[in-house]
Amino acid sequence: MSSDTQAPAQPQTHLPPTGPIRRFVPRSLYARAALILIVPIVALQLVVSVTVTQRLYEDVTRQMTRSLAAGLSAVLRAVEAAPDAEAARQTAAALAAPAGVITSLPAEGPLEDNLALSDLSGRTVIGTLREEVPGVRGVDLTASRAVRVAIETRHGLLGVEFDRRRVAASNPHQLLVLTAFTSLLMTGVAFLFLRNQLRPIRRLALAAEAFGRGRMVPYRPSGAVEVRSAGSAFLDMRARIERQIEQRTLMLSGVSHDLRTPLTRLKLSLAMMPEDEDTKAMERDIEEMQALIDAFLAFARGDAMEGEAEMVDPLELLREIAARAARGGQPVTEGVFEGAGRMPLRTSAISRAVENLIGNAVRYGRRAEVGALLTDRALVISVEDDGPGIPKGRREEALRPFSRLDPSRNQDSGSGVGLGLAIAADVARSHGGTLRLGDSARLGGLKAELVLPR
Repeated sequence: MSSDTQAPAQPQTHLPPTGPIRRFVPRSLYARAALILIVPIVALQLVVSVTVTQRLYEDVTRQMTRSLAAGLSAVLRAVEAAPDAEAARQTAAALAAPAGVITSLPAEGPLEDNLALSDLSGRTVIGTLREEVPGVRGVDLTASRAVRVAIETRHGLLGVEFDRRRVAASNPHQLLVLTAFTSLLMTGVAFLFLRNQLRPIRRLALAAEAFGRGRMVPYRPSGAVEVRSAGSAFLDMRARIERQIEQRTLMLSGVSHDLRTPLTRLKLSLAMMPEDEDTKAMERDIEEMQALIDAFLAFARGDAMEGEAEMVDPLELLREIAARAARGGQPVTEGVFEGAGRMPLRTSAISRAVENLIGNAVRYGRRAEVGALLTDRALVISVEDDGPGIPKGRREEALRPFSRLDPSRNQDSGSGVGLGLAIAADVARSHGGTLRLGDSARLGGLKAELVLPR
């Protein structure tokens, strides 16, 4: 098949993460910035919460429990000194009532320590009571607001019940709630500032992406000094490229005129000469030169004169191109068309690229088939033929301009100048896409795919 320009830029691929941590790191700039912002705040909150809970509230709980334990020890000494159980019961009730403590003698329990798994201060309460009050058999902290203690005396098991707030700080979770609320508030404020800083970077990325696809979007540098510097550099680069395109367009217009004028004079001179074999050969040479110049100018012109992209239905456009080629006598049929929707395309450039692919297909095969797949992310245009195809190792060579791998393999169909694939690849790159060459599973020949991102 006739070949193409320099090997098309391969589509950008994201390499899989190599480390165990990288696979969990988000890829977008917003997500990474949010991660950098949230992780320190959460870590600081956890450290402060654990430290305050273990030290401040644990110390407060221990001091409060010791104060109550001192009173219980006094009650216990009075009970031990009573002559009998009745006197001990009355003595304990009389001493404990002013402090809001309820006593019972004999008591049924508890005989072992009971507390919930989430009760952090309960372990301090139990440990302090066992240290300060002799004879403690068990402490029950499973009740919502009460603490029940069983103490061994010589008159039997002494039961003591008092309010939990007597030995533990009330609402110890308030600091945690306040810390969490403050963290969320500061995270929200920081995220607003962060979004304002990332917005100029996102605008620059969108402008660069649009320019890579041949579209011009308004852009003005803003944000931090470094972002403004990058934006100004991008605008300078875009302006230089635009000037180069404009200069190339003007140069090609002059070259086209300068090259066609001598050829026209040669044609007129040959027309006035007697017709013989020599003049016919010269006319064929001139026609070949004319075709070569036209193909070169079409390749060099690229998309400089194609205009702005417009929203079109790509599948309908491809059906029209295939139908136009069929009306021109080319053996072209419609393949599989999947998807629906519209996307911005330069229709004349796409038409030229697909027509070149069809021309290459029918030149080296007996028939060609045009298909398309339109998804949310890309448009894939395929042109397949039943020709000899191109070996895998020579496809990169086939994508070079003026490269004809085997001019003699299909002499009857005529030979091209080696720019068909080059023009198609150039059009694909101007839309931010690429041209891929492969094997046709349906027809057995070459399969050329234009992959254009949406």
